[in-house]
Amino acid sequence: MNSIQRHCSVPFTPVDFHFMQNGARFFVQEASTASALMDVSYKNCDEESRKVCIPVFVSHSAIPYTVWYKLKPEEMEQLKLTLSKRFDVSQQALDLQRLRLDPDLVGYDIDIILNRRSCMAATLQVIEKYFPELLSLNLSSNKLYQLDGLSDIIQMAPTVKILNLSKNELTSVWELSKMQGLKLEELWLQGNPLCDTFPDQSTYVRAIRECFPKLLRLDGQELPSPVTIDVDTPYIVKPCKGSYFGSDELKSLVLQFLKQYYLIHDYGDRQVLAGAYHEEACFSLTIPFHPEDPAPSSLCEYFKDSRNMKKLKDPYLWVQLLKPTKRVIVHTLCVLPNTQHDFSSLVVDTWFQTETMLCFSICGVFKAVEGSSQGCVRAFTRTFIATPAGSCSLCIVNDELFVRDVDPSETQSLFSIPLPTPTSSSMHPLSQQQQDIMQASSTPSEMNL
Repeated sequence: MNSIQRHCSVPFTPVDFHFMQNGARFFVQEASTASALMDVSYKNCDEESRKVCIPVFVSHSAIPYTVWYKLKPEEMEQLKLTLSKRFDVSQQALDLQRLRLDPDLVGYDIDIILNRRSCMAATLQVIEKYFPELLSLNLSSNKLYQLDGLSDIIQMAPTVKILNLSKNELTSVWELSKMQGLKLEELWLQGNPLCDTFPDQSTYVRAIRECFPKLLRLDGQELPSPVTIDVDTPYIVKPCKGSYFGSDELKSLVLQFLKQYYLIHDYGDRQVLAGAYHEEACFSLTIPFHPEDPAPSSLCEYFKDSRNMKKLKDPYLWVQLLKPTKRVIVHTLCVLPNTQHDFSSLVVDTWFQTETMLCFSICGVFKAVEGSSQGCVRAFTRTFIATPAGSCSLCIVNDELFVRDVDPSETQSLFSIPLPTPTSSSMHPLSQQQQDIMQASSTPSEMNL
């Protein structure tokens, strides 16, 4: 359903959605929506963006019974009396299990089927008016297969903390998402087909908690306390830690690599960087920018190569914007804007190491030195995955670059120390970290990593 709604050109809310054997049925109100739905046929994708061949059939329909049927005033009064008998004042609890079979309803020939939107609406109206402080609602054993009508509980019974939906016919967590916003602390779902759709208990708990983050008990089992952040409570942000390398030997290797890489990147011929990459290496670039953003961005020069997975919806572009092979990577680097990296800003984190692989990230700032954005300062984070290429060299197999605009407060002390060029014969006093990064041990005119 999420995929159908995403691909449909007309926004719609499905009415009375339910499964029928190997298909599903729902109603929409407008003919224009029905026409748009026909165009969605066979265009659906699953959560991993793989094509799923789901035909969508559209036909004219009378108003579904679940919508037009409404209880008469005398039926509403009898429903109120029936619910009152089932209400526990001391616990503020309402037990509606097997409601359709209640003798007080059957005796008056009142058929309350809670899958019908009208019946659920009538029930919630009684709750809202006569049980406004309701804490616990038991809807077990009512053969519920969809919760369209129950979605109104968020507005009509917002005080409910305990909800029992056990022994029904719910098949998907998607039904529960219709009640997102209800601050449940206890939920019962056992006996529903959806409970058997998860590979393990932890996955089950995680999926349910995505709908109800404050949940403390599920099917009678205590859950770990949810992690919450009180945004109203002031707190002090700890200062950023410095670089981490793991060992002096690793520190020397990584800093030597970075010194060579960025001196060539900023001042030399970027074609030389080919020596740092594996033949089948992969590179990707991401910026926090989208063409629909109202404000213009100074990152426009990076937009065409940006592979922002949170913004891109087309699976084709997910693959197309990856830069595979050394040849393609170097071509991409050569057409990126010329830059000057501030070595005093660099922080390195060596976060994984084995005998055959080294993973490390570097963050800092750089300045554009040409074009329309000349002088603009940007922040970056770059993650390298590399393999050993000899006793003291590295070969990059994966390179991921994230670039963003810098807040003015971040630039006050940047670029206060001129960076050395490959031909510099003298240097200004540097910090210890700069000295580590810039300590000369080879000329940057070669890339022999």
